[in-house]
Amino acid sequence: MTILLSIGGQDCAASNQKEYKRINPVTGEIASICSAATLDDIKVVTQAANDAFQNWSHASPADRRILLNRTADIMETKQEEFVQAMINETGSTTQWAQFNVMLAANHIREAAALTTNVGGEVIPSNKPGTLAMSIRTPKGVCLAMAPWNAPIILGSRAIATPLACGNTVILKSSEFCPLTHRLTIDCFLQAGFPPGVVNFVSNDPSDASVIVKALIEAPQVRHVNFTGSSAVGRIIGSIAGENLKPALLELGGKAPLVVLSDADIEGAVNAAVFGAFMNQGQICMSTERVIVESCIADEFVKKFTIKASKLSWGDPRDHVILGSLVNPDVSDKMNEMIKDAVAKGAKLLCGGESRGSIFAPTLLDCVDSSMRIYREESFGPVKSIIRVKDDEEAIQVANDTNYGLSSAVFSQDINRALKCANAINSGICHINGSTVADEPHMPFGGVGDSGYGRFGGKSGVEEFTDIRWITIEDSNQHYPF
Repeated sequence: MTILLSIGGQDCAASNQKEYKRINPVTGEIASICSAATLDDIKVVTQAANDAFQNWSHASPADRRILLNRTADIMETKQEEFVQAMINETGSTTQWAQFNVMLAANHIREAAALTTNVGGEVIPSNKPGTLAMSIRTPKGVCLAMAPWNAPIILGSRAIATPLACGNTVILKSSEFCPLTHRLTIDCFLQAGFPPGVVNFVSNDPSDASVIVKALIEAPQVRHVNFTGSSAVGRIIGSIAGENLKPALLELGGKAPLVVLSDADIEGAVNAAVFGAFMNQGQICMSTERVIVESCIADEFVKKFTIKASKLSWGDPRDHVILGSLVNPDVSDKMNEMIKDAVAKGAKLLCGGESRGSIFAPTLLDCVDSSMRIYREESFGPVKSIIRVKDDEEAIQVANDTNYGLSSAVFSQDINRALKCANAINSGICHINGSTVADEPHMPFGGVGDSGYGRFGGKSGVEEFTDIRWITIEDSNQHYPF
């Protein structure tokens, strides 16, 4: 069955009836068929969202909260549908898909709690008899673009807070998981959001650049949020900037996990394994570089390798820890990075095997700056270990990247750990925890090539509202002329 667009509360095919097929990366079978939106469809959906904005922006906080909480409840009842969609479209494991449903519902409930926090403040005025205020107002139509790697979490995050703030939303699905993203939208629609408040478009990958440009440039669209690669984020940020539209960009990462000499080694190993291999390493916060002080490196690496090599990997329909990469050709990239690193002196500790889109957990020791994997985001289950002599070199290596999303530091000396954490250039840092972590109310985002702006809690409210200055004054006040 073809996945339809949702425009102004109505399901519809693309205006020219064009469709696009997403292929299961493991089986090679058709995972989903979706309508491929045209430029005419973009004109209609942006106008529908704009038409709905006037009423929705004046909906009470209680009304918004009720609908958002209802959405979260509905989402939890559809867990099995989501699981099957994610397995078929992205090669996800059941565990990861179930986690997506749980955390996405929490993101929506957190957004519901924000509806009464879209406030302002009274500001002292120098003008006698004047009451001056700042208030937050919704921006208008918000364009949301979410990726495939955590599609339910990131799809929900992209639209829930904008809705809570009184904006209307258009979700452009990932070409890799249109069914999963349509199921996400269906939860909002079934909850009873008014027509045009929540809209959905999907597209053929060959049309992506044209469709995205038209969406951003549409005069009705007043804000853009995008989660995805840094390369695409640059393009989106550029188009948004040219059209004087704010953009929230959460992009790639090269997260370092720094293991200092006094670290709890067992704890650091557990965090490194989880951060490196959850969802096959296909998370923006995934541990990409394990930076360990030489004096404890041998012990750490031995335990890290043993634990990583025992992780099960295979068909995501089975009970495995690592399932499939999003596409078979990603395995080629993994093999190229391994080959390059080994040729330049790295040691392959475990892994390196693959079966189509399924790739074994892989560790490379003695990685240095001459190797591709030192600097490039692998976004897969091939991870590097970099040995350093002291804290200063650990910080230098951690910062030797253009990315700056997540990071982690392990030390049992809190002052030492904080000094290191404060010196690392990243939007997020966890002391004695994994680089992979998410809580809906926390300020989430990066610096450098990892983007700008923040999702989550009060930061989300600031992102998806405009601030206005309003005064109440004495009509009989004196003017100089």
